[in-house]
Amino acid sequence: MTLTNLSPWLPSRASLKLALRCGVFATLLLALIHSGGNVFAQSKEKEAERALQETTRLTEEIDRLDQAGKYDQALPLAKRALAIFEKAFGAEHPYVASALNNLAMLYASTHDNTKAEQSYQRALAIREKALGPEHPAVAASLNNLAEFYESNGYYAKAEPFYQRVLAITEKALGAMNLAVAAPLNNLATLYYRKGDYTKAEPLYQRALPIFEKWFGAENPEVAKALNNLAVLYETKGDYSKAEPLHQRALAIYKKALGAKHPYVAESLNNLAGLYRSKGDYAKAEPLLQQALVIREEALGVEHPAVAESLNNLAALYDSRDDYTKVESLYQRALAIYEKTFGVDHPAVTTTLGNLGELYRSKGDYAKAEQLLQRALAISEKLNGDPLAELSDLAVLYRSKGIYAKAVSYIMRVHEIIERDLTRNLTTGSERQKLLYLNQSANELDFTLSLHTASAPKDAAASRMAMAVLFSRKGRALDAMSDTLAQLRNRATPQDRALLDQYTEALTRLSQTTLGGLGDKDVAQYKADLGQLRERVEKLEIEISARNAEFGTQLQPITFAAVQKAIPLSAMLIEFASFLPLDAKTLKAGARRYVAYALGNQGEPSWVDLGEVGVIDEAVAKLRQALRDKTRQDVKPLAREVDRLVMQPLRPLLGKTRRVLLSPDGALNLVPFAALVDEANRYLVESYEFSYLTSGRDLLRLQVNQESKQENGQAAMVVANPDFGEEAKDGKAQERLLKLTYRPGTKAATGEGAVLAGYYFPPLPGTAEEAQALKAIVGDATVLVQAQATEAALKRLNHPRILHIATHGFFLENQSPPANEGRGLKLMQLGGAEPMAGRIENPLLRSGLALAGANLHKGNDDDDGILTAQEAAGLNLWGTKLVVLSACDTGVGEVKTGEGVYGLRRALVLAGSETQVMSLWPVSDKGTRDLMIEYYQALQKGGGRSAALREVQLRLLKRPDREHPYYWASFIQSGEWANLQGKRD
Repeated sequence: MTLTNLSPWLPSRASLKLALRCGVFATLLLALIHSGGNVFAQSKEKEAERALQETTRLTEEIDRLDQAGKYDQALPLAKRALAIFEKAFGAEHPYVASALNNLAMLYASTHDNTKAEQSYQRALAIREKALGPEHPAVAASLNNLAEFYESNGYYAKAEPFYQRVLAITEKALGAMNLAVAAPLNNLATLYYRKGDYTKAEPLYQRALPIFEKWFGAENPEVAKALNNLAVLYETKGDYSKAEPLHQRALAIYKKALGAKHPYVAESLNNLAGLYRSKGDYAKAEPLLQQALVIREEALGVEHPAVAESLNNLAALYDSRDDYTKVESLYQRALAIYEKTFGVDHPAVTTTLGNLGELYRSKGDYAKAEQLLQRALAISEKLNGDPLAELSDLAVLYRSKGIYAKAVSYIMRVHEIIERDLTRNLTTGSERQKLLYLNQSANELDFTLSLHTASAPKDAAASRMAMAVLFSRKGRALDAMSDTLAQLRNRATPQDRALLDQYTEALTRLSQTTLGGLGDKDVAQYKADLGQLRERVEKLEIEISARNAEFGTQLQPITFAAVQKAIPLSAMLIEFASFLPLDAKTLKAGARRYVAYALGNQGEPSWVDLGEVGVIDEAVAKLRQALRDKTRQDVKPLAREVDRLVMQPLRPLLGKTRRVLLSPDGALNLVPFAALVDEANRYLVESYEFSYLTSGRDLLRLQVNQESKQENGQAAMVVANPDFGEEAKDGKAQERLLKLTYRPGTKAATGEGAVLAGYYFPPLPGTAEEAQALKAIVGDATVLVQAQATEAALKRLNHPRILHIATHGFFLENQSPPANEGRGLKLMQLGGAEPMAGRIENPLLRSGLALAGANLHKGNDDDDGILTAQEAAGLNLWGTKLVVLSACDTGVGEVKTGEGVYGLRRALVLAGSETQVMSLWPVSDKGTRDLMIEYYQALQKGGGRSAALREVQLRLLKRPDREHPYYWASFIQSGEWANLQGKRD
């Protein structure tokens, strides 16, 4: 078992490749090339004729040697053919490009990737110059380069090439031409391998009707396309969709080719793979046995396809721990591959890995080690990517108890994955980045299990564990925020236009989502949302591609770099939630929390905190109590969370008082300052806390984000919005208010609007807050009442400080009774399904209420609601501090390893350096007092976290404010220095 989601199960990948490289595309392109004009018909001189005759003979011999796998013998012949073409036709003739392509393929087969890439690129340049950028021959060269990059893991480079191939082919031949099906499949398969199934599915779906049109509904080519879709659905776990597609493909093969054809065997294998994935081994086994018999009879008992069937049967028996049959099947498959391809072929390494893993699981470590080391040696000899082999060896040595070796191998695995992350996270949307990161989740769980359970005292193992955490936690957020920041920093006219389009798309998506059905039917509403989501994603992809044009690259993340960035006076606490994997069985136990402590120097220290379920339950009880200022049990509940989470860490902190917290899971929503230690003291009395998404944030914070104070705008304060509808009784509102459901309220777009019927009461206390802050900060623009609009916020141009005092909300499927203060929870009323329950993206369920929010203007350009999705498009690059003086602005949907999806994440994407946000509903008056004192401390030169702690300590001493409801709600995330950038 490898750690990178690789599997010994072969049929799905094999059949996918067969359909992908079906040859139709190449054949049609060849016809187009030779009918494309007289550029190929130059020079009828005898020398040219002899050259063509000689190269034709050479090409036939090269092809024969290539098919036999004798690449070293084919290479000199390919070089000779290239030289003949160059001499006869000149160095920039399209014939030379064809010869270069042949040579490049051989270089790739011998793993000389540098020469292969150079040859492919030269061939492309020749064809573009001679034939124009949209000629089918150019598409062929682009396809070759794309396949080369894809096969070597350079997905980010491959994608635009495949996209160009598809565009050229569609333009030249029309969207339904047969030649378009192959580039659709190629691009879909790239997305499939990246884990971006949402992108892959429509492309596979487009290819299927093209094959049906040209070949008829019962042609084997159609069966291949059906297989691709079935494999995709199977991988997504959508077995109900995959099964009928596999069955239809099988029926087509049987009818068209007969029950004994090898393609029937292939389809039987695929269907068996589906049943195996479902755990239905009784259905899978007879199908695999049938496939084996067919292949043996049709192809011979020593054909590689027979070896594939043997591997698949063995994998099935292995899955159900039926080891009596597994060994002989793997050994027979290995013998076939060695006889057919030689002892140094990639197929051999795969089977060696399968057999080695079998011996490891049986406890025969000596045999396992011999086979796995041999597989690694072959892979390294071929200059391949030995990720699977290194993973298997790490698992083996952990099982053997040789932990130093296990650590050394998993370190190599991490280096390869980190290399690939830096390659591929530079492109794509945020969703695509998350999917790509998810493919290496097993490695994180294994690394933390290896350290905590097997090598707890191994310093290299602890460093490795932290390095993997630095690499993975919040990495998609980091990559996306860096991408947006680089675009904003360049600020060319093209960049600004692209950012404007992105901001507009975010707005349209938010407004349509919250606006509800209006006068649309459900189908139209869903279609509109789908188009808007696709628009946002396309723009994110374009933004990433724009950076790639400027050569922007991510830098690899290292343990040493992060440790160096930790201040001497501080300690970093990196929390992680992980699945503990058993050393021998690799079965996962109950999810656990672990915490690592790291200073600027020395080795990490760590502690296993226990099961996630136990800690999360204690956290939930505490958070519920903190939301109610009348609760008298807060201290005991805070003490229990401290006992589970912070008490085990205190010996690691020593005398350190500045703590940089990188939480995970539900710990992201814990106000650590409000926890209670053994002496019955709140932790705010002993420590200064700052929150980070990951310790890796320290590298980003080293970048000097100088605020660009254009037009003299140093600060912006938005407060006391005119929400648009006064209370009907006309009475003055109390500062501590309840957000109530008003059944009589109708949204302009209809009752289906998400916030229709919800009333945001006035917040007059925030007007006083705004004026007080203006007096403290000085040169600040204050927007209140009708000026406190969503549109005004979207026009922001990175103010030095942004302070927003209003109602905040995070919508959940079900909520307790309406909350007090500046917050809102969407309740389920009258048994109806809450609209929020139909909003998948948490950034659309989190936001701020601004002027006009009670008017429910739906899809109006300024509907009075700024969602977190829209806030992500604000221009806050260079903004030192954003304070959201509202309720629940620091909460959201918690995702393990990625932090909190809500306003907190949005403000990082927007570029802000520091965020101050709340973890529960806050009182109007209490918040006003806290904020005034906070800014006074900042103006005196206090740090952004130190000033908050100073105010919290003062409030704690006041009898009317000592309950943590009043002083502990706000947390500081990001840079903790003072506003001049000075750290204590």
